[in-house]
Amino acid sequence: MGETNKTAITPTREEDYPEWYQQVVKASDMADTSPVRGCMVIKPWGYALWENISKILDGMFKESGVKNAYFPLFIPLSFLEKEAEHVEGFAKECAVVTHHRLEKKGDKGLVPAGKLTEPLVVRPTSETIIGDSFAKWISSYRDLPVLINQWANVVRWEMRTRIFLRTSEFLWQEGHTAHATKKEAIQRTNMMLDVYNKFAEDYLAMPVIKGRKTASERFPGAVDTLCIEGMMQDKKALQAGTSHFLGQNFAKSSGIKFQSKEEEEVFAWTTSWGVSTRLIGGLIMAHGDDDGIILPPKVASSHLVLLPIYRKPNDRSRVMEFTQNLAKELKAKHYHNQGLEVEIDSREIGGARGWEWIKKGIPVRVEIGPRDIDNDSVFVARRDMGHRDKKSMKREVFIGQITDILDEIQNNIFDRALEFRKTNTVHINSNKEFYSFFTPENIQKPEIHGGFAMSHWCGSDKCEAKIKDDLKVTIRCIPLDDNNDEKGECICCEKPSRRRVVFAKAY
Repeated sequence: MGETNKTAITPTREEDYPEWYQQVVKASDMADTSPVRGCMVIKPWGYALWENISKILDGMFKESGVKNAYFPLFIPLSFLEKEAEHVEGFAKECAVVTHHRLEKKGDKGLVPAGKLTEPLVVRPTSETIIGDSFAKWISSYRDLPVLINQWANVVRWEMRTRIFLRTSEFLWQEGHTAHATKKEAIQRTNMMLDVYNKFAEDYLAMPVIKGRKTASERFPGAVDTLCIEGMMQDKKALQAGTSHFLGQNFAKSSGIKFQSKEEEEVFAWTTSWGVSTRLIGGLIMAHGDDDGIILPPKVASSHLVLLPIYRKPNDRSRVMEFTQNLAKELKAKHYHNQGLEVEIDSREIGGARGWEWIKKGIPVRVEIGPRDIDNDSVFVARRDMGHRDKKSMKREVFIGQITDILDEIQNNIFDRALEFRKTNTVHINSNKEFYSFFTPENIQKPEIHGGFAMSHWCGSDKCEAKIKDDLKVTIRCIPLDDNNDEKGECICCEKPSRRRVVFAKAY
C-alpha cells in the first residue's frame, strides 16, 4: 500500500465497474452471499446502515401522520388475481408455496406432503393483502384517511441478482393509505415523494430528479407513479424511490368502500410508496471511490474510529487511557439529533487496520500515539479527502469541530455527486447524436454509459419501445419541474413534443 497510485479495491471503477462494485461490498464487510439463490446476508456494518436509514425515514413518516403495522408474508393467489394489471406485472417474479409439511419417503428423503387448498404467494408487495384489511376497517368517511406503513421483507424471484441492487429477497418499507377523495390521495402521493427526495439529498447526499413514470414504466395497477432517479458513477440511472397514486383500482378489487357525507356508498382512493435496501447499493455507487465505500455521516454505521498506536508495551496503558477518555467526550456530543457513534480499534495488526476502515467508509479516522499525547493532539483523516490526506489537530479543537467536520464531509460528497450529474447530463436534439451518445464508437468499456440525455419525446409508446429495443435505454422519468417545458421534436420520430424527458440506461 506504500505506492502512491495503489488503491484498496481491484479492479478500479474505470477498469471494471460491475466487479469494482462487488469487491467494494465484500471489502466493506457490509454483506455476503447466501446459500439461497439470489439472497444476501446483511452483516452488522451493513445492517447498522440500514437501521439508520430506517430510523430516519420512520421518523419522517410518523411526522406526516403515518403509523406502523404488520401484515402477512403469505398472500392468497386469488388476492393477486383480483387486479389484472397487478398480477400480470408481478407474475414472473412470484415465489409460490403449494405444500405444507414434510414427510420422509424412502430413498427420496424429505418430500412435500400436504397440498394447500389454495397456493400462497410469498409477498412481492402488499397492496392486495393490505387492501383486504382496509376493506374491514373502513365503513364511513369518518374512518378516513387510513395511513399505514410496514417495515418488512419482500421476495421477487429475480433472474439476475446483485447484492443490495437486485436480490430475490430484500428489506423495505411500504406505505399504504386510503382517502375519501382523489385530491387527498394525490396530495399524499406527492407528499411521500417529497419525503424520499429530502431523505435522498439531505441524508444520503445523493442528488435526485423528481419525476413521473411513463405508462409503460408505472407500477402494475397504478394510475400514476412518481419517482426519484439518481445518477451512479457509471452514468446509469438508479430508481431510488417510488410513490404511486392507485386511484380506485385496488379499492374496487379489494372492496374498500365507505359511506360518504352524502350517504352514498363510494370506493376509497388509495396510494402506496416504498424504498428498499437498494438505497445502500445506490449510496455505494454514488459516493464510492477506488479505495471503497464512502459513507455519508448522517446515515453512517459509525461516525469515526479511534486508532491507538504504540510500539512499546509500556506505552499501551497511557495511549489506551487517552483514547478511551477521548471516546467518552466524543460520545457525549450530538450530531443531527443523535449521539456520535465512536469505534475504538486497538487490534495490533499494523497498517492493515487503517485500510480496513478506509474500505468500510467510516467518515473520520483518528490516530493516537505517544507523541500525539505529548502534544495533546490527534492525527485526523477524512474519508472524503483520500487516504493520504491527514493532519494534526489539538485535542480540544478536534472535539469542538468534529460535528462541523462531519457536515463538511456530508456537503462535499453531495456537491461532488451533483457536479458529476451535471457534467454527464446533456441536452440532445438530433437522433444521430442521441444514438451516438448511448453507443459511442469503438467503446472499450461497455459498462460505462453515456449519462442522462434530456431529449424530446412525443408521448408515443412506439417511440419509447423502439429506443428501448435499439439501445436498452428507457425514459427514466418526465421531470416534475417546469425547466424542461419547451416545444421541440421527438428524438425518435421528429413529431412535435412539448417537453424534454430523462433518457438513460438503468439498473
